Amino acid sequence: MDKKVADLMNDQINKEFYSAYLYLDFSSYYADEGLDGFANWYKIQAQEERDHALLFMEYLQNNGVSVTLEAIAKPDVELKAHIDPLKEAFKHEQYVTSLINTIYDAAAEVKDYRSMQFLDWFVKEQGEEEKTADDLVKKYELFGSDAKGLYALNEEMNARTYTAPSLTLD
Repeated sequence: MDKKVADLMNDQINKEFYSAYLYLDFSSYYADEGLDGFANWYKIQAQEERDHALLFMEYLQNNGVSVTLEAIAKPDVELKAHIDPLKEAFKHEQYVTSLINTIYDAAAEVKDYRSMQFLDWFVKEQGEEEKTADDLVKKYELFGSDAKGLYALNEEMNARTYTAPSLTLD
């Protein structure tokens, strides 16, 4: 496996664990604010991000690459209003998309088709992640300032259940 691609994927593992850590921070914020649905939504999102890290780990290991785990940085976002985590999550997902695209570009440059095929799932996933994050911001902007609307949105987010990713690795 190309060293640059492997290094970028190894770094992505840390970024995915950071994403999980960030979303746990958002979950904690919402739990403190009494918005258990929002807290639930971000706790599940953290599980998804952890799974993404594990998928990268497994892919590297299946390709004979040793994984190096690094320290996870403390989230550095300041949350003052209920919409802040939603907006920060959207920005963060855009950032993660840029990281995935960088890895994909590196794999394409060296014609690493197997890694490109693996990354195809993440490209699609990031499209879904960005849309979902953007939709949450829009819903909050529409309904969040109304107590009944916020309650309904909180209930909708509380209904989310965890589903493990369905990516088969070779």
